[in-house]
Amino acid sequence: MSTLPAKPRVLLTNDDGPPSHESPYIYGLYRHLTQDLGWDVKVVIPSSQKSWIGKAYHIKDIISGRYYYPREPDGVGEISEQSRPLKEGEVAEWVLLDGTPATCANIGLHNLYHGQIDLLISGPNLGRNSSAAFALSSGTIGAALSSALSKVRSIALSYGTVEHPTPIEYYEPAHRLGARIIGHLWQNWGADEGGPRPGEVDLYNVNIPMIPELLSDAGLTICWTRIWRNSYGRLFKAHALRDPAVKHTMSAAGPDSPDELPQGTQAGLLDKTATPSDVGGLVFKFAPDMTDLINPAASSVPIGTDGWAMRKGWVSVTPLRATFAEPVEWGAESEAEMESKIWKMKL
Repeated sequence: MSTLPAKPRVLLTNDDGPPSHESPYIYGLYRHLTQDLGWDVKVVIPSSQKSWIGKAYHIKDIISGRYYYPREPDGVGEISEQSRPLKEGEVAEWVLLDGTPATCANIGLHNLYHGQIDLLISGPNLGRNSSAAFALSSGTIGAALSSALSKVRSIALSYGTVEHPTPIEYYEPAHRLGARIIGHLWQNWGADEGGPRPGEVDLYNVNIPMIPELLSDAGLTICWTRIWRNSYGRLFKAHALRDPAVKHTMSAAGPDSPDELPQGTQAGLLDKTATPSDVGGLVFKFAPDMTDLINPAASSVPIGTDGWAMRKGWVSVTPLRATFAEPVEWGAESEAEMESKIWKMKL
């Protein structure tokens, strides 16, 4: 059992930025962490969308910040250049930084709240961060890795988009479940040899599928998983130099944005009109085909992986090392072995 405080001091960050159409989850989780769990939560987040940026730091940028004051019911609030007292209806003072999620984590831990944070939570992300293809690109996981490398326990939380758009009635049960999982992990942190915090798991990656079963009395099955070692192909499209479609870029929230097709962009007219000679013009646009990543064939997804759990409609909890690796003893290779990985406790 943990010897650390029952109610940790938390730094909450994300890669989707402040509450908005494309960042719909952070305020709801904040309320559940502070109200349901009674935790002290500081919030330092990017001032704009920073999805698909991984654990990057923009080392030549000057990082500027502003203050943000979320209000009920959705967290949309006012931005101020200076810290000020809360106005009526405002819930808290957050910090927005013009930097990456990993930058927000490091500045929050070492500059703004040095020595005051026990646990970093990154998310909830708009969309899944299961499988290597997503996890290695994820700003959400990048922030948690940044924190783990600063010897602070870290949890990355993502809500996997299944229905497009996700029904709003799924939000609250996902927040309740996410907060309970985080609370359980904090109180029962796993063991692992070596690492920045010797003897402890460096960080966890949690994926909750946004599906109707969230509304059921039984809820979702939760299981320990490992990362699905998958791959991706083309992420960018070639365009003719004066192709008007180049002006329409993908949402900064990435393929899971409510404004994007659920399967991402697929091969079509623009691909057919971009000839080899057009590629010589060196005009490319981020436009991944996500079909095989979002809806993979069952035979392609190994049992016991986070992708397998998501496909079954289960919550995946993956222990990670801050080395782009996992503790080796956490894996399972068969349905029978997975029985021991399913969470039996009631949260």
